[in-house]
Amino acid sequence: MVHQQRSQSRLSPYSDTTDMNDDIVTLLAPRLAYFAGVARTEHVTRAAHEMQVPQSTLSRAMARLEQDLGVDLFARHGRTVSLTPAGRTFLSSVERALAEIERAADEVRADADAATGKVAFGFLHTMGAETVPALIHDFRADHPRVRFSLVQNYGEAMLEGLRAGELDLCLTSPIPDAPDLVARRLDEQKLRLVVPADHRLAARRRVRLAEAADESFVTLEPGYGLRRITDALCSEAGFRPRVAFEGEEAETLRGLVAAGLGVALLPPPAVPRPGVVELTVTAPRAVREIGVAWLDGHPDTPPVAAFKKFLLSRRGHLLP
Repeated sequence: MVHQQRSQSRLSPYSDTTDMNDDIVTLLAPRLAYFAGVARTEHVTRAAHEMQVPQSTLSRAMARLEQDLGVDLFARHGRTVSLTPAGRTFLSSVERALAEIERAADEVRADADAATGKVAFGFLHTMGAETVPALIHDFRADHPRVRFSLVQNYGEAMLEGLRAGELDLCLTSPIPDAPDLVARRLDEQKLRLVVPADHRLAARRRVRLAEAADESFVTLEPGYGLRRITDALCSEAGFRPRVAFEGEEAETLRGLVAAGLGVALLPPPAVPRPGVVELTVTAPRAVREIGVAWLDGHPDTPPVAAFKKFLLSRRGHLLP
């Protein structure tokens, strides 16, 4: 009953369970390693020597820990101590918690290691076939043990990944203009009007985009950067595209063009696809800028800094 009363008097001022738990964790966390050390040696003086802290500090920490918990963790026997049943129960959880903290510390140190660390890198679907594999291959020539966590997604999703701390860097288009991000232009990529092989324009090599004003378009879904560019170019050419299909991947759109579902504005394919003809657009100027972005003020680990420097060195010759 004494322990119960002590615990109630310590915790009773709290009416919200979450606030109570947050407070008790804040109180206990700094003392857990001390507790585990004393429990392991069953001797305060020896534990203090091993942990290189004054014995008085360790003794006060253990007394305060028991006070905060409202239970006796140790039975005192002169200079030695032994765990009470409550102490043994508490120790098993403390050891798991400390082991998890040690594992997490090892993991973040490993991720930040200059030679073997990790880069969380995002890129557009259309960059995945050739551009990103070539970049990683070239970078790893000088950094062979750096690891990559790769995310292939559309632009807006990757920018949210930067903001959430899930990505260090991303290749995206259009280049974002946001106060919380830093972005640098690396290259530009020509877009082509892709038409079926039997289309009325298929015999041409060049075309003005306005000549496709009456066509059905297959496009990426709203929110994709290439969709915004397509809409903007069509608007500049004097029309709003009639959309027959909205997809998530450029090569799917190429296949649908080959099937005769419509035409599309797309970057060049990694491998030529049968059934379509790709036309140079003479007006308006049909290109998309490719850039690298990162979160402003976010400190770089050594491997991230090295890969960022490498990407910036590829300005003007990013694309194969």
